[in-house]
Amino acid sequence: MQYAATNLQTQSSTIPEIIVRLPMPTPKQRDFIYSPAKRKIVKAGRRGGKTVGVGIMGIEDFMSNYRVLYAAPTQEQIARFWFTVCKALEEPLEKGYLYKNESDHIIEWEDWILKKWQEQGIDRSENRIRAKTAWNADTLRGDYADKLLLDEWQLMNEDAWGYVGAPMLMDTNGDVVFIYTPPSLQSRSVSKARDPQHAAKLFKKISALQKVRPDRYAAFHFTSRDNPHLSEEALNEIADDMTSEAYRMEILAEDLDEALGSLWKRATIEKYRIQTWDTEKLPREYELIMVGVDPSATSTGDEAGIIAAGKKGKEGFTLKDASVQGSPLTWAKAAVALYHDLKANKIVAEANNGGEMVSTVIAQVDPNVPVTLVHASRGKQTRAEPVSALAEKGKDHHVGNFPYLEDEMCLWVPGRPSPNRMDAKVWAYTGLGLVGTGGTDWEAVVGGN
Repeated sequence: MQYAATNLQTQSSTIPEIIVRLPMPTPKQRDFIYSPAKRKIVKAGRRGGKTVGVGIMGIEDFMSNYRVLYAAPTQEQIARFWFTVCKALEEPLEKGYLYKNESDHIIEWEDWILKKWQEQGIDRSENRIRAKTAWNADTLRGDYADKLLLDEWQLMNEDAWGYVGAPMLMDTNGDVVFIYTPPSLQSRSVSKARDPQHAAKLFKKISALQKVRPDRYAAFHFTSRDNPHLSEEALNEIADDMTSEAYRMEILAEDLDEALGSLWKRATIEKYRIQTWDTEKLPREYELIMVGVDPSATSTGDEAGIIAAGKKGKEGFTLKDASVQGSPLTWAKAAVALYHDLKANKIVAEANNGGEMVSTVIAQVDPNVPVTLVHASRGKQTRAEPVSALAEKGKDHHVGNFPYLEDEMCLWVPGRPSPNRMDAKVWAYTGLGLVGTGGTDWEAVVGGN
């Protein structure tokens, strides 16, 4: 990577020449770094250069007397930004012009040089650059900034901006940059967002506002292939190892909310959705209510899918999503709580995927809860197709919004490992008797009442 030396010009010989060595930005990085918009969003492929780009931006803003705050969900995710910052500021750090707190990832001016600035009538006491981890509003609290850089925005909870980020910029009319890569179905499992599509929706919103207020809003999109430092040969090989949807999201940075060949369609779910306030469309009571469970064997594994559904006539109603990551005892407590909360008839789980464990662990929580285990002798596609067919016929209603469940339904393609929430929904609808026994070959092996 090439570096260019830049010095901070001063008005007095009493302040030493301060030189920083910034990486040379790529053309795509330059576009968003030097855009004057105050609300920017950057959507880029993996290793596309977005984090190094905001690192260059953050350093230049720091040297221009901004208070810069960079936030990403985890410690590992801030490493690239912090490396870029420390490398660029290596010389002034070694000469003692700047102070670095490696634990808190803070760089600011040493006291003696702050006094030199003050002698020139320049106050840099609030001038600093910091990188911190932030999943949500609470983890972002405790600081303020003139320039806020939110990286891996797709994995953060939306409240990080609405409740904390936006207010912290009020005093100085500060700027924000949202940075993200469209999340694959696998990466969404670690997200703290209420809506896994929130970054994509913000990109669409800012793109529209840009046409009206280009001085305030700007949206930028580039792919991994736009990074000239990456090997084209390696990218081509990676493409062969990825599904088409993963490649489009992770490399081409396309926002996808529906996979080609998926059994469920967004438009169908939306067409037959019933909002909780629309009481005229809701049944007064359900003939049956089932809690479907797709278990997780360990506390660090995938989430356990826990979906409740009700039946009225020949129609199904998805009622609650209580899926949770945790130990078997954790998800068993969540399933039992949902069972009691909705006054359900049974808990239903798959017999040949930890089914005996489901019965045993739920009995530890509440031995009076009936558990039915179903044995599926056919593949995932055969199990899911009858449930998706209900939706096509207008006989499957989501009562409210279930963004994570709906993502799993619309991004899953037959032939791939099926996600937990979707499986739990299939078990619940099977327990309700809505999908029949014909081609799916269900066999109740425990509890059948």
